[in-house]
Amino acid sequence: MKLFGTVTLALSVFFNHLTVFFCNVFHRAHQGLVSVTVIEARQLVGLNMDPMVCVEIGDDKKYTSMKESTNCPYYNEYFVFDFHVPPDVMFDKILKVIHSKNLLRSGTLVGSFKMDVGTVYFQPEHQFYHKWALLSDPDDITAGGKGYVKCDIAVVAKGDTIKTPHKANESDEDDIEGNLLLPEGVPAERQWARYYLKIYKAEGLPRMNTSIMANVKKAFIGENKDLVDPYVQVLFAGQKGKTSVQKSCYEPIWNEQIVFTEMFPPLCKRMKIQIRDSDKVNDVAIGTHFLDLKKISNDGDKGFLPTLGPAWVNMYGSTRTYTLMDEYQELNEGLGEGVSFRARLLISLGVEILDPSSPDIMTSTEVQVEGVPKISESATGKVEEFFLFGSFLEATMIDRKIGDKPINFESRKRDWHDAFIQMSQDFATFNQKKSGFSLFIHRNYFHLPYFERKPCIYIKSLWQDQRRRLYNANIIDNIADKLASRHLHLWPSKSHVPDIFIWMLTNGKRVAYARVPSKDILYSSVDEEKGKDCGKVKTIFLRIPGKKGFGPAGWTVQSKIEIYLWLGLNRQRKDYLSGLPNGFEENKSARIFQLRVHMYQARSLFAADSTGLSDPFARVFFSTQTQVTEVLAETLCPTWDQLLVFENVELFGEACELRDDPPIIVIELYDQDTVGKADFMGRTFAKPVVKMADEHYGPPRFPPQLEYYQIYRGNGAAGEMLAAFELLQVDLPPIDGPTDMDRGPILPVPLGIRPVLSKYRIEVLFWGLRDLKRVNLAQVDRPRVDIECAGKGVQSALIPNYKKNPNFSTLVKWFEVDLPENELLHPPLNIRVVDCRAFGRFTLVGNTAVTTLRKFIYRGADKQDEDKDGKGKKKKKKGEEPEEEELDESMLDWWSKYFASIETLTEVGFIHFFTRSRQINNYMCSKVYPKELESEFDNFEDWLHTFNLFRGKGGDDDDQSMTDEDRVVGKFKGSLCVYKVSDDLPREVSFDSNLGMFQNIPSNDPINVLVRIYVIRATDLHPADINGKADPYVAIRLGKTEIKDKENYISKQLNPLSFDVEATFPMDSTLTVSIYDWDLVGTDDLIGETKVDLENRFYSKHRATCGISCNYAIHGYNVWRDPLKPTQILAKLCKDGKLDGPHYGPGGRVKVENRVFMGPTEIEDENGLKKQTEEHLALSALRHWEDIPRAGYKLVPEHVETRPLLHPDKPGIEQGRIEMWVDMFPKGMTAPGPALDISPRKPKKFELRVIVWNTDEVVLEDDDIFTGEKSSDIFVRGWLKGQQEDKQDTDVHYHSITGEGNFNWRFVYPFDYLLAEEKIVISKKESMFAWDETEYKIPPRLNLQVWDADHFSADDFLGAIELDLNRFPRGAKTAKQCTIEMVTNEAEMPMVSIFKQKRIKGWWPFVARNEEDEFELTVGIIGKVEAELHLLTGEEAERNPAGEGRNEPEPLEKPNRPDVALLWFLIPLKAAKHLVCDQYRWLTIKIVTALLLLAILGLFLYNMPGYMVKKMLGA
Repeated sequence: MKLFGTVTLALSVFFNHLTVFFCNVFHRAHQGLVSVTVIEARQLVGLNMDPMVCVEIGDDKKYTSMKESTNCPYYNEYFVFDFHVPPDVMFDKILKVIHSKNLLRSGTLVGSFKMDVGTVYFQPEHQFYHKWALLSDPDDITAGGKGYVKCDIAVVAKGDTIKTPHKANESDEDDIEGNLLLPEGVPAERQWARYYLKIYKAEGLPRMNTSIMANVKKAFIGENKDLVDPYVQVLFAGQKGKTSVQKSCYEPIWNEQIVFTEMFPPLCKRMKIQIRDSDKVNDVAIGTHFLDLKKISNDGDKGFLPTLGPAWVNMYGSTRTYTLMDEYQELNEGLGEGVSFRARLLISLGVEILDPSSPDIMTSTEVQVEGVPKISESATGKVEEFFLFGSFLEATMIDRKIGDKPINFESRKRDWHDAFIQMSQDFATFNQKKSGFSLFIHRNYFHLPYFERKPCIYIKSLWQDQRRRLYNANIIDNIADKLASRHLHLWPSKSHVPDIFIWMLTNGKRVAYARVPSKDILYSSVDEEKGKDCGKVKTIFLRIPGKKGFGPAGWTVQSKIEIYLWLGLNRQRKDYLSGLPNGFEENKSARIFQLRVHMYQARSLFAADSTGLSDPFARVFFSTQTQVTEVLAETLCPTWDQLLVFENVELFGEACELRDDPPIIVIELYDQDTVGKADFMGRTFAKPVVKMADEHYGPPRFPPQLEYYQIYRGNGAAGEMLAAFELLQVDLPPIDGPTDMDRGPILPVPLGIRPVLSKYRIEVLFWGLRDLKRVNLAQVDRPRVDIECAGKGVQSALIPNYKKNPNFSTLVKWFEVDLPENELLHPPLNIRVVDCRAFGRFTLVGNTAVTTLRKFIYRGADKQDEDKDGKGKKKKKKGEEPEEEELDESMLDWWSKYFASIETLTEVGFIHFFTRSRQINNYMCSKVYPKELESEFDNFEDWLHTFNLFRGKGGDDDDQSMTDEDRVVGKFKGSLCVYKVSDDLPREVSFDSNLGMFQNIPSNDPINVLVRIYVIRATDLHPADINGKADPYVAIRLGKTEIKDKENYISKQLNPLSFDVEATFPMDSTLTVSIYDWDLVGTDDLIGETKVDLENRFYSKHRATCGISCNYAIHGYNVWRDPLKPTQILAKLCKDGKLDGPHYGPGGRVKVENRVFMGPTEIEDENGLKKQTEEHLALSALRHWEDIPRAGYKLVPEHVETRPLLHPDKPGIEQGRIEMWVDMFPKGMTAPGPALDISPRKPKKFELRVIVWNTDEVVLEDDDIFTGEKSSDIFVRGWLKGQQEDKQDTDVHYHSITGEGNFNWRFVYPFDYLLAEEKIVISKKESMFAWDETEYKIPPRLNLQVWDADHFSADDFLGAIELDLNRFPRGAKTAKQCTIEMVTNEAEMPMVSIFKQKRIKGWWPFVARNEEDEFELTVGIIGKVEAELHLLTGEEAERNPAGEGRNEPEPLEKPNRPDVALLWFLIPLKAAKHLVCDQYRWLTIKIVTALLLLAILGLFLYNMPGYMVKKMLGA
């Protein structure tokens, strides 16, 4: 074949650093949410502040409530932010946690914390849980931390579930420094840094005006200036910086740097750099580049800091041709893959770690823009001439919408700078009319007649020589290919040489493109450095640009081209043809091959018809030929069993090249429609096994084995195809003229390739149909199920009246079929439900396919036992021995058991009630599952399976209007059993031939059941009100019964309750539990709902009707709930499983089969009398029933399950979770006892009396103006956290000159308290507009403060101490023993609880805090207080009342305050002596001396005239 120089397909040669594949995902909008729980804050900077938290994501802000007079507020408030944007846009949003004082008054910012949403999403489970966010002041980076906010942050996309991690204990969570809100690998001590982004210049900007506007401007102005005013905008960490605007310039030069101040390492990983065109109306983006700071670094004195350049970064976006309405403008914003070069920008990035102690440092984080010196031309590398060569060997699969029009392809190179070579733009055009094309048989695709002569193109251009970077990237790629089993994260290298764009044009319009990274075709004489596609023939699929290229419109291949590309220096061009396949340089004959395509079957295909089925056929494309399989009607799992033979396939190349890298085969699946064109269902690619003429056709390579190929529809999987492909060289002369491709008889897959078949029997258990929806507006009345597999099948019995009884009368039917011996090749089994209507009509209700039969294959009892035994048999456990010490059960209830069962005991503090670990184990009875019960027990499909039935066209990942949940039209309940037909199948004596392998299954007749639903609590509910809160209540729906608990709703929380509902299975088998938001006006809003299949639970062998408790009791909160006692249950299980036992023996033993279990043999009744029982022994066997050989399995324990709440309008996104469980009791059995009392605990009334006796060593704040002595007017203020409105003050001890204060003053604080949860319960309205009171649960903390009273100004705050009433240091016996270590070193101090001690007296230190809210150890103790804490129950407080202060009853004595306190008033002479002789001594001497001098001068002046007259007159 010869190469010629005219251009038929052509290149637009531009370049970039991104690697793009055919399946690149466009940035479509996706639904997601960010949930933030603000729990508490600590160590906030400031005194007597009223803090609140603002959570800001993007432009959305949500606020917590305000907490008064505290530096350690407790919030526990939940916020949800909904988004419907592309993932990259969502991930770049900045999440800020801002802690400020009361915004209604001062609005003082305490500190802020920020991180991008993407950092959260890429954490394990997409969340941070119970982490502390360090607050910093953005206006003063030298100030240090401003406090900590504890919060949970989770990002949830469609299909994600939030998994609550294992909760750490309280001490771990209180370790703030070790539990910071930071990704793994980020150090806790982050430093402030400056990020210097230097922007020098840009080149290659596209035209931003039309030719008409340019001509108008030229007519008026007289010159044609550039109509673009570019500037650079940079977004980083929520801040924005801009360069100056360069007017009318396509090659702007800025020489400016944008300086960001942010902590290092940053929690916002990407820097968004945009070139924009300034406009008076609306600025437009020209191009966008994202700089990921995690992927650039350089070794320096301060470590590996993000460093780049100076380097050119290439920007891509829409095509360079300007239009008023750019349909690809979003590509210029960075949303999606750019389809054309837009510009390149010369930048550099440097990072400087700041020293906060430096006096010259700028404390603000505002963005700075500064000028920088001009960069030298050689800074970016030596300019070299590059040579690009391309040869188009084949152009096929051209879409029919394009192929029947004139097509031309062009290559264009723009002269962007004077330094580049000015090239003549040689457009070689090759136009083909419709008659010039070879038309495919099925008229779906065209191909261009590239037969003897192949079009070629070459381009020369000048670029900076940075090949070494690309060589290094290629070396790493080669290493990764050799270590394919390892997970290597490789980052693309920045390239000065842009990527190559290949465009196809029709009628002058760009219609399809492909993008080739320049590093992949870069030449090097070293093989490891050479690009993987350099000098090789590569298959490229052209696709539609922009968002049109995604979704159904863009799934059609626009063109498939075989192209040879080579890129290197111009001086290396002698090697550009070295990789061409043999035969292109000279007129040599092609190699003739025959392609055999063995199409066997496909499964799980896309449903393209409204019936939920398809009529699939496959088109196979290879080179310039195509063939199709037959059309199989109404199936999603077709078995074609067809051989397609492609004759006379001409290929060029060396034998080794063709064998190792043969051309790609494209297989497309379509749905045949009676009217209109076939619908695209999916596509897959394959490479054939190649046999050359000199090779033997035999093992191990031939015949090829059938393999599964994944079918893709857009970006989502759309089924699998089982096929094999072989390419055989034949020694045949070439066929002149076109080959007649009319199909003859269908050839089956040859015996050597088709699987070996054996006779199998498939038994089908027909149980019933559930939840069938209407078909064509008519209800389903007489349904039937049809089963089909490999051309054989069976039909169920007809259900005469679906509404009356949806179960089948005949349970088991079977049919025999030939199936492959290889289980992986088994064909799918199709299940169809039809409705038998009048006049013999059958209407399809729904269908489904069982894609794999492996789990239904019967392997014999022996093998199943071996499988079970091999799953890690647990070691036999002995029964628990009774404890010697008993707990006071009067204080225990069901909630005690529930709280003890939760993974974390710290949240509720229940651990304090049990001081012995052995005792805790006795009461941790209920298993709390963090997910649905079905996920723990395989959906309770141990023998009865549920198959969803589908109808309607399938939905796509890109099209969210139709989901699989929307297509579900009902459920088929039944099962399958597949086994080989043989005579040696085991048969038991009692074998019922009518039931086949389904022996001992229960009857499916209707049964009445009492269903008891317990709803415990709901968590993380999606806010339904404007204020970000919800007023939830529960609604239950089972069959026709619907119960709403609207009357008993509690504001902002869920009321625990239980429901009893009578149901009839199978008619009432789906339980729906919904959570609604109560609204005063209008209809209540649905928050979310969960659905429970009760029937599978009821009939499951895991016995999910009533959970097995850990203990057997006949009274109390732990009473046995099941109507059957453990001995009765055990006897029934042994009988059903045909087991030997149970045999009860002496010494507390019970034997089942060869297993022995032990347990206690006594039980205590309500009167405390003990009697003998075997129930504990039986219960011990039931709890370890999975250890029983052959018939053992795990029984459902007493439990609480956590189920996700979903909303029909937001499929796949959790709206919260609900904790609940369900008990079921058949009405024909013994009636169950009353429902468990799970009503919420009533808080117990307590009264805390705090007597402030004395203070000592209080700092002296005032200077006495009379005596000059230091003094303070001391008083003490106290309150319980959460009850700031009940602050109480002592009287004032005036003029204390020693820091000693005497008060004898009593504070009285009544409060409601939950002992088990260790929380104070407070009910109050959130605001004056709130309708109901909201209940809060906060930790019990006593705040005591010491103040200095002032008469004419605000009182001065001196110091404080906060005591956690459950755990605080024991008071010192004397003031001297009271030290600051009692506060700073709590871990080593003896701790007490007021709820245990009841009465405590001692000395505690008052401690001052600095502006960082840290203890000022250098200052030491501000003072000491002697106080007595006395806790009484509400009843005790009523019997022994006490007055506040020193009032009745039980008044306290007045303090014996020393007289020296009023000494300055009682002894005025002493005060005067102090003033004259001590304090103002020298001032007094000066004044007296001055007065004496004035007196002498006055006397002199007064007597001088008379004395002079006497002298003059001589008197």
